[in-house]
Amino acid sequence: MNEKEQLQKDDEKFMRMALAEAELAAEENEIPIGAVIVSRGRVLSRAHNLTETLCDVTAHAEMQAITSAANTLGGKYLSDCTLYVTVEPCPMCAGAIGWAQISRIVYGCPDVKRGYREYAPRAFHPKSTVTEGVLCEECKTLMQNFFKSKR
Repeated sequence: MNEKEQLQKDDEKFMRMALAEAELAAEENEIPIGAVIVSRGRVLSRAHNLTETLCDVTAHAEMQAITSAANTLGGKYLSDCTLYVTVEPCPMCAGAIGWAQISRIVYGCPDVKRGYREYAPRAFHPKSTVTEGVLCEECKTLMQNFFKSKR
């Protein structure tokens, strides 16, 4: 297996972990977004949206994962880390991702209404790379089913 194939395999593996977190969020009546932060193959944190549970609009999956990973590492910079998140980060989360200096961001499906690309396309650290569309259909279907059940 070449390096590109291994990276794709790893991306799908960790995105499935993020999807499992998103499913937990849905079970808790939270918008089903999950996040996982990994460094050199080691999972540092797993999180999902907790905005309803905590009555806190900032308790997005990415924010929870960043705080947890920083605590695990004992420092605020996550420059050797990859964030896996099921949906394109919002501008608030993109800002936090940028401040944390996360080097790689991988997300499932786009958020055409509130995604960072529309409102804050340069929020990430300049050296960060972005991979989009990993398990996109699964991520999108989870979101669509959640909102259909609410209507």
